[in-house]
Amino acid sequence: MALQNAPEEALAVPIKLDAVSLVLHSSGPVFLVVWSLIAAAVLVWVITVLKLIQVARLSATQARFEKESAHAHTQDALYSLAQRHPDAPGGRVVLELSRRGGNAKLLESVAKRALVVETQRASVFMPTLASIASASPFIGLFGTVYGIMDAFLRIGQQKSASLPVVAPAIGEALIATAIGLFAAIPALIAYNALNKRIDDLLSGVEASADGWVAIASEGTLAAEPAPAGGAFPPPQRETAPLPLRQVTTNRPPPPPGQGR
Repeated sequence: MALQNAPEEALAVPIKLDAVSLVLHSSGPVFLVVWSLIAAAVLVWVITVLKLIQVARLSATQARFEKESAHAHTQDALYSLAQRHPDAPGGRVVLELSRRGGNAKLLESVAKRALVVETQRASVFMPTLASIASASPFIGLFGTVYGIMDAFLRIGQQKSASLPVVAPAIGEALIATAIGLFAAIPALIAYNALNKRIDDLLSGVEASADGWVAIASEGTLAAEPAPAGGAFPPPQRETAPLPLRQVTTNRPPPPPGQGR
């Protein structure tokens, strides 16, 4: 009788089915998937807060630089303004123009390269948000599939489909999916919102870069030395061609008898 009552007593033991207990006591692969998704969800919020602070700071410094650069009409005034705003994206672009110099075409290439650098600087951690948003649901789905497989294996081992046998494995599977969505949805929303702000910021910098290149190129042209004798060489006078000398053949005839 004692041996027959042992399985019934084991089944009668209450099983905690709350989310925390299922996460802490989940099986090996599901445990790894769940805690990886929890780390990804925390990372999403950390990146979102850091990017919001970065974009807000860049937008504020760029707005101040744009406001003051509207009154800078000379090369020296623009360069001195950029030195006072080295943290603004536009200020860094102008400083790069001041370091290189050259004609308008060269300065335009320098400005494009500086804009690429600013795009890379503003887009730090954005690929991480995109990767978490796209991969987290599939990682959670992997945990779900493994949890359901584990439930069927328990049914085969226990030869019973009762709730105490199936519930823990199915609970682990569903929690893996839920945590995957908990990581992916905020990552997707944060990526779209931050990407819109970054695009607006860089579009404004790119639109103003043409004016900065024009001011820098005008100063470069003005600094070039003029040729000797004035800005342009004096026009040369056209000289008439010299007349060719005509050879005359009117020679006196030789005396008689000399030609013999």
